Amino acid sequence: MSLGYRFDPHEGSLVPTNTSVRLASRPTGTPDGQTWSTTTEPTAAVEDGQILVRVEQVSLDPAMRGWLDDRPSYVPPVGIGDVMRAGAVGTVEESRNRRFPTGTPVMGTFGVQQFAISNGSGVEKVDTALGTPSMYLGVLGITGLTAYYGLFKHGRPRAGETVLVSAAAGAVGSVVGQLARINGCRVVGIAGGPEKCAYLVESLGFDDAIDYRSGSVRKAIASSCPDGVDVYFDNVGGEILDAALANLAPGARVVICGAISQYNEAGRGGGPANYMSLLVRRASMEGFLYFDNAADFPVARRRLANWVSSGAMTAPETLVSGTVADFPDVFLRLFSGDNLGKLILDITERT
Repeated sequence: MSLGYRFDPHEGSLVPTNTSVRLASRPTGTPDGQTWSTTTEPTAAVEDGQILVRVEQVSLDPAMRGWLDDRPSYVPPVGIGDVMRAGAVGTVEESRNRRFPTGTPVMGTFGVQQFAISNGSGVEKVDTALGTPSMYLGVLGITGLTAYYGLFKHGRPRAGETVLVSAAAGAVGSVVGQLARINGCRVVGIAGGPEKCAYLVESLGFDDAIDYRSGSVRKAIASSCPDGVDVYFDNVGGEILDAALANLAPGARVVICGAISQYNEAGRGGGPANYMSLLVRRASMEGFLYFDNAADFPVARRRLANWVSSGAMTAPETLVSGTVADFPDVFLRLFSGDNLGKLILDITERT
């Protein structure tokens, strides 16, 4: 991909143009071509205290679908006409901020665009000694931190317990399962298709895998977890959450991370039918947000990086090379299950 430039007669130099994907209309159900617009315009001038970041890799996450709806959430919805919100990594192209010299690799919520201007708020330097830039969108970023705190702080697994993970071949689920294995737990993953199930067992070290497309998930969980599920890490909601609730062990902990099966539903998804299992099994169900633990991020990142570098776990990711304009199509891969681990749109400049 080549970057466009225009000549600015006032500056007497070439100024890069910025292509971005913006929200054109709020989708009903699955986002389509009417949801997005693509614009190209000159980058704004960098003012005192600001940096210009050349975006190189864009994170694609199921939560982004929720940001398109005009409803209360933990962050405001993306506004009509706004650049689509997204985490990304890139390099400081121009700086008028002493904290971020030109050439610094950084991560932040830069959006789906080639260039982003920031005052540095919420921007972090990427420590390449810990991992690659793409890992800061995956195992060392929101994905890994969500898995880490969701499992250890809210799931509270103990060695020998059974941990069940839905969307286990996805970005968060693949990390959760490996962390549970490292913690001495028996790990069962739920995924779609025999290839993904084989991947969980043969490549990530899960003890068993359930293909939710082949028969009753409830019966499959009962067969794979005969003593019940001690920790259920839920990424999908809906019928699979109900199936897990029907198979809880006494004192089980259910961690609510996401509900990807319901994000494209036109209305609000219904609650679990088997919630009374929480009472019968004296279990708990709790939601969480990773950023509540921001003060502890450096410790968690070092631990995750050490596990990867030692070979105790891998950092699955699917990098799709393309342009900013490819975002709408690549985004849909989250909902078709056409990825392993973290899904990333790589828009790094190529000659």
